[in-house]
Amino acid sequence: IMVALDLLGRRNALRILWELRSGEPLTFRALQDAAQTNPALLNTRLTELRAAALVVHEGQGYQLSGHGQALLQALHPLADWATTWAARQAPVDQPAD
Repeated sequence: IMVALDLLGRRNALRILWELRSGEPLTFRALQDAAQTNPALLNTRLTELRAAALVVHEGQGYQLSGHGQALLQALHPLADWATTWAARQAPVDQPAD
């Protein structure tokens, strides 16, 4: 699990996977715009995510592989937890109870 967390913890790695969640292929430029990142960083992350078999590049662009889709499904409980956790957090300008 530590190897996966290391990869996913790298800058913009999760953001790239998130932007590909719809299943529609995105070109490099469209993915760069969606992830709001620079071309060098995007190229590095895509290389890493492709090497990890989470992203594939087809003729139309980049998209999640089956493993990438399974990873996002596995993260759904974490997203649910984060939503609950965030709702319980006091706003920055107000003290917590």
